[in-house]
Amino acid sequence: MTVVRDVLLIIPGIGIGLVVAAPIGPVNLICIRRTLQFGSLNGFVSGLGAALGDGVFAIITAFGLTAIAQLIEGLSTALQLAGGTLLLCFGLYTYFSKPLPSCDSKEDGASTLIGAMASTFALTITNPATLFGFTALFTGLSGLAGDDASFFSAAFEVGGVILGSTLWWLVLTVVVGLLHARIDDRVVRIINHGTGLLVAGFGVAVLGRVAFKLL
Repeated sequence: MTVVRDVLLIIPGIGIGLVVAAPIGPVNLICIRRTLQFGSLNGFVSGLGAALGDGVFAIITAFGLTAIAQLIEGLSTALQLAGGTLLLCFGLYTYFSKPLPSCDSKEDGASTLIGAMASTFALTITNPATLFGFTALFTGLSGLAGDDASFFSAAFEVGGVILGSTLWWLVLTVVVGLLHARIDDRVVRIINHGTGLLVAGFGVAVLGRVAFKLL
């Protein structure tokens, strides 16, 4: 019975993964933009980077890695500075990016896909607020695990989070990817400018909040 309960924890874990990934923020905007310009594969791989970042925070929360959580909390300001700077740089880079042919081989190589994944992973992992959100969500989930929560229950919880987040990126990039073949250079330029301004705006907001705290 305990084994069945542990396995079933993957279901609320999926829910947490969806809740964390779905809100439209900078990573969503970046994945949408990459999907429209470079295709669903690039957008989905970018989303996987965010899903892996969510998975790291889920592992820290589910397995009770208090020392790491406290370290992240202690480095909160530095991480926010790094994350805000990354967002600002991404925004400016995106704004000034020129439209590229959808068949451009530079966007199809394995190294480029790894870079796409690494960039969104970095953006996710430098947002300590995500860890605090996971802590709150897992507090409720731990009640479902009962008093005798085990390594296996935590593992299924984490697996569910990664699966839920991955599911969101798959659905998003497939749906957005249907528009990929219909856009031209003018539309790509508009997407780049709009996405760039929004992502840079997120970065300025993060840096402004940190500056306010330091004053």
